[in-house]
Amino acid sequence: MKKLYLIRHAKSSWKDSSLEDFDRPLNKRGRLNAPFMGETLKSKNVKPDLILSSPALRAKTTARVIAKEVGYFKKIVFKEEMYEASVGALHEIVTQVGDEVHSLFLFGHNPSLNELAQKYVGFEDNVPTCGVLEIEFDCDSWSQIDRENSKIVSLAYPKKHL
Repeated sequence: MKKLYLIRHAKSSWKDSSLEDFDRPLNKRGRLNAPFMGETLKSKNVKPDLILSSPALRAKTTARVIAKEVGYFKKIVFKEEMYEASVGALHEIVTQVGDEVHSLFLFGHNPSLNELAQKYVGFEDNVPTCGVLEIEFDCDSWSQIDRENSKIVSLAYPKKHL
C-alpha cells in the first residue's frame, strides 16, 4: 500500500510586483493556513516517510511549516524540475521514489497537481491553495501506481475546516 498526499502551496503574495514568480512568499492567509493544515494532518496521525517539494519559495515555505507541524524532521527534498512541471514529469518523479517509502508528501503547484490528481483518480475539481488530496494505491511499488489501483481517501483544505 502506498499513500500519496498532493499538497498545493499555501496562498502566496502578489504584493511585490518586482519579484519573480519563483520568489513569491506566502501572504498573511497562507502563513495562517499552512500551520493549520499541518495541525489537521497531525490530528489524523499522518506523517510522511518522505517529502518532495518544488523549490519555489511559496512551496518550500509551505512544506517546511507542515513538516514541522506533523513532526517530520528528516530532510525535505527540493526538486527543481517540480517547478512548472508537466504532469508527466511529476508522475516520473513519484514513480522513481524508493519502495521503502510508504507515505509521500508532494508539495507543488497548479495546474500540474490538478492534472496529476486527474491522471491518478479522475479528480475533476480544483485542489485549492494549501489543499491536501490523499490518494491510496493498492500496490507495493511506486513504479506500479496507476488509475486502476488508486482511490481518493480524503480532500482537506483550510476553508473546508473553518
